Order: sequence, then structure tokens, then C-alpha cells
Amino acid sequence: MSSITLRFLAEPGTVNFGGKVNGGTVMKWLDEAGYACATGWAKRDCVMVSVGSLRFHRPIMIGDLVEVEARLAYTGKTSMNISMEVRSGDMKTGQMKIVTECLAVFVALDRDGKTIPVQAWLPETPGDIALAQRVKAHLNAARAAHPGL
Repeated sequence: MSSITLRFLAEPGTVNFGGKVNGGTVMKWLDEAGYACATGWAKRDCVMVSVGSLRFHRPIMIGDLVEVEARLAYTGKTSMNISMEVRSGDMKTGQMKIVTECLAVFVALDRDGKTIPVQAWLPETPGDIALAQRVKAHLNAARAAHPGL
């Protein structure tokens, strides 16, 4: 499985005193969706090792429909780069707006907790190919800025 979308309603227990869903709750949802996507691809337990460029554009309110989409964007020898996007909106109008997006890296683990190789993912659709190219360019820029990582 190279992608997954989780859908649910924002519940009262997830909000802060301002009536908006806590940012930490949104990050938990991202971790869960990323884990499901990575584990579905690797067929092994996986863990998130990094997440970047997480910025909140708008709040999620109680009762909003929430979608958390995780898509495999690029694989390395032992890593899976997963593009994630959170959207929310009113079910009555069907209007969904982006709340946040980020890129996370997951690795698969063996029984001893050591990283193991993952199957290469080859993008097929134009959208997947463009996403893979953006992620690869981002990774190359990060490696150039921080040699030895």
C-alpha cells in the first residue's frame, strides 16, 4: 500500500481552551497515518525518524471532517519518505481546506530494532512522479547543506 487516507470527525476531547484542535493532536494523527502508510509498504514495524516543514495554515474546529492523507513519495535503501497532508472542513458544504502538510521519514525495523532495507517504490502517475522529483530535490539540497548526514 503506497497511500492511505484517514477520515474522522474532530471531537470535543481534541480541542484546546480556544475551541480549536491542539497542534499536538494533529501531529499525532500525522504520525498514525504515516505509520500506517509505511508499515503497509514495508510489511514491517516502522518508526518515524524525522519530520520537516510542518506549518499550520488554519485551525480545525469541533465537528469538522478531518482527512489525513499519507503518500509514499520516495524510498531510499532503508527509508521511506512520506508526504502527508491534513485537510478539514464542513461536511454539509463538502469544502475541505488544507490545514497543514509535511514530509516525514520512516524506517522499517527488524526484531532487534535495527533498520532494514525496504522495497523500492517506483512512481507511475504524473502526480507521483512530480512528487518523487520534488522530494529527491529536497533531500539532495538538505544533504548538500549538511554534509555527513
